[in-house]
Amino acid sequence: MPETAADVEDLALRLRGHVSQLGALAPAQDPALVRARTLSSGDLAEEYVPSRVHLVRLAEATQELIAVVRADHAVPVKPARTRRHWKPPINALRGTVFALALACLILAASTPRT
Repeated sequence: MPETAADVEDLALRLRGHVSQLGALAPAQDPALVRARTLSSGDLAEEYVPSRVHLVRLAEATQELIAVVRADHAVPVKPARTRRHWKPPINALRGTVFALALACLILAASTPRT
């Protein structure tokens, strides 16, 4: 639980941001969205316990809204990014191996025999 009034205001602001982002993805007349918007538009109480109770209710409403969005599959699922490596053509590999073999042959032929 938050300790100071500033912590409560910060958490409430963050939850309001989450509600507004999720609200764009949820069905317009869903009860969870209506409840979350109602709670997020309300003012925080000045007293210790009522402000924490309001914060807990707002967090629960946000969790319900997340469940609704997930259930409706409204969030597009991004495919996992796979790293694509450049695959050289087979002739390029053959040419590289040939050049390496030729370089080894020239090096071996240029060394003096003892």
